Amino acid sequence: MKELSLNILDIAQNSIHADASLVRILLDETDESLELSIIDDGKGMSEEFVSRVTDPFSTTRTTRKVGMGLPLLKLAAEQTGGHMTISSRERAVYPDDHGTVVTAFFYKNHLDFTPLGDVVSTVVSLVQGSPDVDFLFRHTFPNHTVELDTREIREVLGEEVPLSSPDVLVWIRETLTEQYEGTAGEDE
Repeated sequence: MKELSLNILDIAQNSIHADASLVRILLDETDESLELSIIDDGKGMSEEFVSRVTDPFSTTRTTRKVGMGLPLLKLAAEQTGGHMTISSRERAVYPDDHGTVVTAFFYKNHLDFTPLGDVVSTVVSLVQGSPDVDFLFRHTFPNHTVELDTREIREVLGEEVPLSSPDVLVWIRETLTEQYEGTAGEDE
């Protein structure tokens, strides 16, 4: 993929399809590195499936026989000298503590580092496409943090205004964009 934001979109969609009610997208960025974590409370995966999930021919999708999201993220991280890890706990085995954690670590100064891309549009697309799922997005820089938590938005709006409302989506886009403007001078 040409931008990490597309990897984020794909993997967060996996979380949504796994019946997650909360998807946390965490970016921790320094001058030298970027760590991406996507954490969900979905139904999780078996240990056996986790062991082969980075094989493109291992997928739970019924629409196609190939799953490229995790293999491509792993490749993108490893091409920079970084790595990717996946841990998961199945709802059937751990009914009170289940879900999946995908973490990828990148060295930003490497020639093969994939740019982050339009992460604001990724977050807006996720909220628009899955307004009943909660998202916590946090991008931490050394001196600044960009953050959005749909649970807080729901508290303010109440149940009568859906997160997929055009006005809410515009507000989310503007809020994130304004926060990113506060990172001027830092690597984005």
